[in-house]
Amino acid sequence: MTRRATHFPPGRATPLLVQADLLVRAGRSPEAIPLLMQAVLAEPGNAAIRHDLATLYLQTGQLAGAIETFQAALGLAPGLAASWLGLGVALQANGDEGGALAAYLEAPSLAEAGFRAGALLESHGRRLDAINAFQRAARTAPRSSLGRLSEARALLADGRDDDAERVLRRLLALDPDHAAASDLLGRVLAEAGKLHEARQCYDRATLAAPHLAGSYYDLVRCRRLTTDDAALLARMRATLDAPLLHPEVRLKLHLALGKAVDDLGDPEAAMRHFDAAHALRQTMARFDAGAFAARIDRIIAERRPICRAAPAGRPSPILIVGLPRSGTTLVEQILSSHPQVAAGGELPFWTERGFLWEQGGHGDPGFLETAALEYRHALGAHAADGWVTDKMPLNLYWAGLVAAALPDAMIVHCSRRPIDTALSIHRTYFNQHVAFPTGGEDLVEAIRATGRLAEHWRATLPADRFVEVEYEALVRDPEAAIRRLLLACGLAWEPACLTPERNPRRVRTPSLWQVRQPISDARVDQWRRYEPWLGALGALAPDISAR
Repeated sequence: MTRRATHFPPGRATPLLVQADLLVRAGRSPEAIPLLMQAVLAEPGNAAIRHDLATLYLQTGQLAGAIETFQAALGLAPGLAASWLGLGVALQANGDEGGALAAYLEAPSLAEAGFRAGALLESHGRRLDAINAFQRAARTAPRSSLGRLSEARALLADGRDDDAERVLRRLLALDPDHAAASDLLGRVLAEAGKLHEARQCYDRATLAAPHLAGSYYDLVRCRRLTTDDAALLARMRATLDAPLLHPEVRLKLHLALGKAVDDLGDPEAAMRHFDAAHALRQTMARFDAGAFAARIDRIIAERRPICRAAPAGRPSPILIVGLPRSGTTLVEQILSSHPQVAAGGELPFWTERGFLWEQGGHGDPGFLETAALEYRHALGAHAADGWVTDKMPLNLYWAGLVAAALPDAMIVHCSRRPIDTALSIHRTYFNQHVAFPTGGEDLVEAIRATGRLAEHWRATLPADRFVEVEYEALVRDPEAAIRRLLLACGLAWEPACLTPERNPRRVRTPSLWQVRQPISDARVDQWRRYEPWLGALGALAPDISAR
């Protein structure tokens, strides 16, 4: 975080600066602000004083004042890197991520600016740019904890998880109380299925820095909580009550507390927390349900599959599609337990190409051939031969485009009872840049529109290339459902597919804890526990009007 100056050169404002500094050191920052305002009037051309004032505005949550004053400081001293960093922090907190990124990039000499730029770029899916920003931060401060953390983030973004784990362990050996490193190592371990050690990392992170709400969220999702976790709940509640929490931090805390009290048998309190999290997300990410439904209807009306002959190539893609939280991770875990199938994870390829297709790519006769070649190349990074899964759930929107470009592709559609899907989405954290709602009437409409699209593909795509996996049937009779799935994909029977919890691959989705458990029907009809508090989601419950 940007810092104030502590060296006061002789000048008319010096006595005011000394008094302000004493107040800040005593924990009385708000009282120091009027003194610094007077200091600005005493020395209006002093950029450092404006920087200090802006920093106090930022620390006390006065974002408009912080932004204006950092900009004034930079007007006097455009090369003041600390003010660019502070401006970026203030703009990001105020919701202007584009302005924040531009500000961070104006401070290449500061490792923190590079780190924050990398994190922001990664959240927007700009992976290569994020890697470059993290690497730049690491080079700027190679022997510091922040530099090592930046190196680990670059490695993770590049898919080099084992190397990142080694860097993080070295960092924590040198700096055991580094909360962000503990949190990140917890994530790496959880994705690898090392949940016990991951919980220890998350716990250390929350003790060292209670404001790291993401650690609480991930911690409670690594296991079921019991009455022995009273101290953990108390810490989460105390953090939720803290002033000046960023909305995303508060959102994650509500989700974490909702999961915790749900585990302890209080679904009513759990729903209050989940509803609060959704309300916060609505202030951060707007979703236009009408525009979404209209777009689905346009796809149904206009995007007919284009049949074309093309040689099947290797690797052969298996796209696992459906709504979020409909069982797509479980299906990928099952398929990738087969020795002939590699897991590709969630690839953004068709989302990117789909938007280009909508913007006129369908008029380019070479579009499909180029997309097919580039996609196979991307899959080749995961497996040189055999089958490769692509578990981007909302590739469902581009199923017609995929079928046109890749006649040999298998599309596996995962479906789950809409109300259980909706509740699972409602209880899960989604990046604010994911264009999908998490509750209320918007979620109901999005699920219904997506259901119409699935029905369209079911009716128009070749039956041998569009395979249905119903979650309820899968978990109630796993062997029968898995045999049908493997047969449809042209794969021989493999007993290991019955025990996907033993699959050692890394899982990077919110289902990372569930898929480490044996297949179970325990989550079927979970909605009944919440029936009195469903609100708008109740419209998706079966026969709710008749009961």
